[in-house]
Amino acid sequence: MVETGLEIISGKIPEGLKGKKIGVLCHAPSITKRFDHITNIIWESPDCRLTAIFGPQHGIHGQTQDNMIEWNSQLHPVYGIPLYSLYGEHRKPTPEMLANVDVLVIDLQDVGARLYTYIWTVKLCMEACTGMNIPVWILDRPNPIGKVQMDGPVLKNEFFTFVGGASIPMCHRMTLGELALWLREKYYPKCDLNIVWMKNWKRSMLYNETGLPWVLPSPNMPTLQTAIVYPGTVLIEALDLSEARGTSIPFELFGAPYIDPEKLKKRLLDRKIAGCAFRVHDFIPTFHKFSGELCRGLQIHVTDIEKFRPVETAMEIFDAIIETTPSGSLKFKTPPYEYEYDLIPFDILSGDTGMREALISRSDLKFEKERWRDEINDFSKEFGQLSAYPEN
Repeated sequence: MVETGLEIISGKIPEGLKGKKIGVLCHAPSITKRFDHITNIIWESPDCRLTAIFGPQHGIHGQTQDNMIEWNSQLHPVYGIPLYSLYGEHRKPTPEMLANVDVLVIDLQDVGARLYTYIWTVKLCMEACTGMNIPVWILDRPNPIGKVQMDGPVLKNEFFTFVGGASIPMCHRMTLGELALWLREKYYPKCDLNIVWMKNWKRSMLYNETGLPWVLPSPNMPTLQTAIVYPGTVLIEALDLSEARGTSIPFELFGAPYIDPEKLKKRLLDRKIAGCAFRVHDFIPTFHKFSGELCRGLQIHVTDIEKFRPVETAMEIFDAIIETTPSGSLKFKTPPYEYEYDLIPFDILSGDTGMREALISRSDLKFEKERWRDEINDFSKEFGQLSAYPEN
């Protein structure tokens, strides 16, 4: 059984938190295996005092659905203390929000994709706390898809946004604690960072091997299977293609009214994409893109987790759609996207212009994949110096 950072401190509050006024950045999955939420644990502890709660995108209970749907700060209905939104008027804690906080404790469940915003909320919190000399404590949790190999371009500095703020691959294999350590090494060397590392977690684990309960990290991340394909199919957010928001299995399904699914499936099978299979599955989204329209599409089924590469698979899908639909059917969306009003959304998600340019030019995709692998090799050498967990 894996023990998360929260499990470890719930048994005994660390000395560095005793007698302190605690701010907590958390959300719905911030629970123990007994389903005790971190806010209850800190609130009821006689050793410290909960004085503020902070919530990331989607709210503390996962109540807001989509990108750029904000939620407002308020008083907590039970504790009567401030519940601050970091996905609304502010994405970085203000000095006023931190005025009654001695230590900021962070317990968030990430999903292993660079484009998920929680780690970038952590980055902004580290920046704010460093400026006010407030210690940051990370309670580490599993990367639910740690077993999936690194994949996709490494983000370039000129494409840093709220969906990417460090030069890491799209599918990165790091835990939140390791990511925070990486951010301190690269950007905030003066941050007083403390990490409560997990016990018994190995990078080769999938989440269903940890013995921990799965709680939706966000409204459109219902299952582990969603998380496995997400680092690639999240790119659909930046295309005139449905990622199946408005259905029960977003990101596993994809489609649009203009697709011929049988033809597309055949082309994908011809490409012999490793680790997955495709099945025709039409759907009608209840909201979001093509709401109420019949989308002709496919579902991805991962058949071999060791061989599956989510980003490489997504690029093959997009190329096959371009190949099998009338010219101009698959369009790249224009800004804004996640508070970025100038850069092309597909580029900020992928990490640079390379993937988009390869798709537009219909060049041999193997060269684009080789470019990523070279970047990942360089990244892996750096990451190996701070990796906190064994591979197997």
